[in-house]
Amino acid sequence: MRNRGSVVIIEENKVCLIKRVRESSTYYVFPGGGIEAEEKPEEAAKREAFEELGVTVEIRECLAELEYQGTQYFFLANVVSGTIGSGKGEEFTDRNQDHGTYLPMWVKIEDLTAIDVKPRVIANKVEDLFARKRTFL
Repeated sequence: MRNRGSVVIIEENKVCLIKRVRESSTYYVFPGGGIEAEEKPEEAAKREAFEELGVTVEIRECLAELEYQGTQYFFLANVVSGTIGSGKGEEFTDRNQDHGTYLPMWVKIEDLTAIDVKPRVIANKVEDLFARKRTFL
């Protein structure tokens, strides 16, 4: 069990996800990873966004805390600098890993129901945020 910090980045009605293909299974996850010793969840989320996406982010708020093989923290975040898809984390550089592929990408929020997003409860929260925002426009 390991605690994790993840970012939820929403821009122009799209959310940034990592497309994973592993052992003939395709699914999508929010960018993030394990919290290191002496690291706060927000710090881990920011570090992982840089490693996995190649961007520096500003944390806005904690969207959710889930208990699943440790505590998972999901933070709404804004991109401050960098380019999504330019990450240089070990997921992209360690060719000896047998963890499948990682592909950062933008997904339309309206398409979230049609794909396998893990955890689904966070995808549902993103859809709810989007629906509320559209109600007030």
